[in-house]
Amino acid sequence: MDQSQIRNFSIIAHIDHGKSTLADRILELTQTVQARDMRAQLLDSMDLERERGITIKAQAVRVFYTASDGQTYQLHLIDTPGHVDFTYEVSRSLAACEGALLVVDAAQGVEAQTVANTYLAIDAGLELIPCLNKIDLPGAEPERVAGEVGELIGEPSEGILKISGKTGEGVGEVLEELIARVPPPSGDPDGPARALIFDSEFDQYRGVIAYIRVVDGVFRKGEAIRAMATGTEADIDDIGVFSPQMMPTDQLAAGEVGYLITGLKDVTQLRVGDTLTTRTRTSGPGSRTAGVEATEPLPGYREVKPMVFCGLFPIESDDYADLRDALEKLVLNDAALSWEPETSDALGFGFRCGFLGLLHMDIVRERLEREYDLELLATMPSVEFDVTLTNGQELEVHNPSDMPDPGTIEEIREPFIQASIIAPKEFVGAVMELCQERRGVHSGMHYLSPERVQLNYELPLAEIVLDFFDQLKSRTKGYASLDYELSGMKPSDLVKLDVLLAGDPVDALSMVVHREKSYELGRTLTEKLRKRIPRQQYDVPIQAAIGAHVIARETVKAFRKDVIAGCYGGDITRKKKLLAKQKEGKKRMKQVGRVEVPQEAFLAVLELGEE
Repeated sequence: MDQSQIRNFSIIAHIDHGKSTLADRILELTQTVQARDMRAQLLDSMDLERERGITIKAQAVRVFYTASDGQTYQLHLIDTPGHVDFTYEVSRSLAACEGALLVVDAAQGVEAQTVANTYLAIDAGLELIPCLNKIDLPGAEPERVAGEVGELIGEPSEGILKISGKTGEGVGEVLEELIARVPPPSGDPDGPARALIFDSEFDQYRGVIAYIRVVDGVFRKGEAIRAMATGTEADIDDIGVFSPQMMPTDQLAAGEVGYLITGLKDVTQLRVGDTLTTRTRTSGPGSRTAGVEATEPLPGYREVKPMVFCGLFPIESDDYADLRDALEKLVLNDAALSWEPETSDALGFGFRCGFLGLLHMDIVRERLEREYDLELLATMPSVEFDVTLTNGQELEVHNPSDMPDPGTIEEIREPFIQASIIAPKEFVGAVMELCQERRGVHSGMHYLSPERVQLNYELPLAEIVLDFFDQLKSRTKGYASLDYELSGMKPSDLVKLDVLLAGDPVDALSMVVHREKSYELGRTLTEKLRKRIPRQQYDVPIQAAIGAHVIARETVKAFRKDVIAGCYGGDITRKKKLLAKQKEGKKRMKQVGRVEVPQEAFLAVLELGEE
């Protein structure tokens, strides 16, 4: 199809503002999906997405629409995730488009992710079309919310479209506006072939399926291709478009969005954000086939880095091999997940996994338990630290138990984030108090409307990974929303807090904390562990220590066996002899005995944030 009749656009919004429902109505209106095949959240293919009502993976679909000018246009729609953990995926999807539909809930108004996604779209140079969704709700306030959106994007609020993704009201106007305002693709159809990979998935029979947006040239079935960032070379086994099922075609030309299958079995070889080009291939001495190879990659490629780390251990140690196989399969569908083997004295064999955020961690753990029938124990989430030693050596530490000896450390740097919190004005005090408790530095405040305030804070990532979002929601009665982006590594006064049971450190209970909070956390943790660890025949000391310095202690008192119960009367020396023998036995038991740490004790660490 001629490029002038192609329109590529994304739907962006805060989580639960109706992106997937609007996508359903567009599929119905353009008759892409038959009425008998239609279901709610059609593009959300995973069970977890449908249960939770959230989009986890970006989904692409091609539709044809006959506009009021009588011409038929080819529209490529990409439905993106709305949660802050998947911002990288949203930015890659926007790079594949020329326009974006900004969907805002007419009842809830502008939220933190709305602001973040708007700035992403503006930075990418996209034509932004704002829509107020859910205007059919009794609690909708279209005038107030239109004012907020108008102020956000700097446009008059009268021109903002009012629609209902549920009833389909106004969806036709949205498509007309898209065709009128979103520019057609501007790639060179005759130049060297270049395409952007904006998503990928794994099929156990066909290998890696790369979702691509062709920018220049043409990709044909059977051609040899090369990924410019990773250097991966392969042949195109199959190529086609989504409508919304995969539909094979002979080629994809400049401006089109579709999929490409190479038979590769490793998703990391075709990374999201990479540039594909055709490569010159020799089929014999002196003969050359295939198209012209591009030399300049498309902009914006960067490695996606895990931000949150935690240990995953099987509750039954026999399941270790099954967990490894499950992670190997899951990482094929989710290239953002990283993992490496880890051994813990207390928990046995497991894996240290890296995630984009807490929701990503929760979803991966739930998928492992559901899809692979595993029972898992997750350790306390932690972040990555950069450590400079006194001898000048630089280390990356993902696990608190790997932190070097305090005497050898020159400086510890931790990741900081720039957080944007939007809340009603009456909760400003509660939000500020929470951020200051978490070592936050206030960097700005902006009124979006007379009732809603945007607060900006610089916060350590380690302070928000556990329960910050839960606390934020509870202190603002559920009205606040949070968005954040990484701002870099900064030095902090951090210490490793060890837990010792009967003098032996328990590596799985170690944590890296700020020095100011270490005493309070150590005291709370030892108190919780005292209630969880079973009593022995001898006293078990539980100590929280920084290096060799013990900062808190609790004792699990011993059971007392009454060894003199059988002595009725008689000489006192007989009783003393029995007690001395018991004392010797306890001393020996203390030296060779080992305290077993029950699973509940590890949950005590996760409950620290509830205090």
